[in-house]
Amino acid sequence: MLDRLSSSQEDLESEELREDAATAGCTRIGDCQDREIVTVTGTLRTVTQRPRAGVPALEAELFDGSAALDVVWLGRRSITGIEPGRKLIASGRVAMSRGRRVLFNPKYELRPLGRE
Repeated sequence: MLDRLSSSQEDLESEELREDAATAGCTRIGDCQDREIVTVTGTLRTVTQRPRAGVPALEAELFDGSAALDVVWLGRRSITGIEPGRKLIASGRVAMSRGRRVLFNPKYELRPLGRE
């Protein structure tokens, strides 16, 4: 109880996200290795439109309390429901790009708004 009172809000949110990933049976982002097929869950922290090699791309940073991962949808400028603060589950093959974990064009499932 004392630990929870002395922890910062960010620490508490990170712990809640790690517990949510374990409950959903997903791999922790911090444990993902290059070229591994994974299912991860977390909260989108940022969503931006950034072209890659001249192709439109929607990029989002997914955070699960252990680490962050970039989720990239190539050829998309926007996707309904993909917005900062939204929770989702994403599946695909992890790639490393500029030292960061990335999922390109993953299968994804938006988590219900009532559970957030």
